[in-house]
Amino acid sequence: MHIAIAGNIGAGKTSLTELLAKHYNWEPHFEDVIDNPYLDDFYTHMERWSFNLQIYFLKSRFNQLLKFSEQKKTIIQDRTIYEDAHIFAPNLNAMGLMNQRDFNNYLELFELMESLIKGPDLLIYLRSSIPNLVNKIHKRGREYETNISIDYLSRLNERYEAWVSKYDKELIIIDVDSLDFVENKKDLDSIISQIDPKLKSIS
Repeated sequence: MHIAIAGNIGAGKTSLTELLAKHYNWEPHFEDVIDNPYLDDFYTHMERWSFNLQIYFLKSRFNQLLKFSEQKKTIIQDRTIYEDAHIFAPNLNAMGLMNQRDFNNYLELFELMESLIKGPDLLIYLRSSIPNLVNKIHKRGREYETNISIDYLSRLNERYEAWVSKYDKELIIIDVDSLDFVENKKDLDSIISQIDPKLKSIS
């Protein structure tokens, strides 16, 4: 099976991926932020580096998906290729931070890749308010994220909600504002109790 966790920057995707991988003995796959050569530059000068960054993420996630198809273990993935194409890239285009020519090029490449891949068996969407996202981003202290604006996060949140409202496959929505699944085992157990019935239905 392929399980994926979706959500805005700071929603807790990586932490939940780690915890669920440990609980279910799944193989975790994470977003490439450590070795990503464009993140620092992007958050300093979004308009200049937006296309480069999105192409890098597209390549990285497509490569992940190709590897998933060769494995027999259950995979849990931190963020999907669909979020890049339906949320991040369109948002950059709408904000004037990715020009139309580059955006069209990006979409054509995504559509080509999409024809060769299969989506996740289960998507877990972490819904979060902007104050909670800002608090989590500041708390984890990644230097390149200090320039993220509230307007940027808000636009992403709106696109996430629009995308999820039309998502027609297996989906769990978790409101994370009142949860601390890292420090509070009861909160993690409440998430697991939502996942278990879905796993039975898709296995």
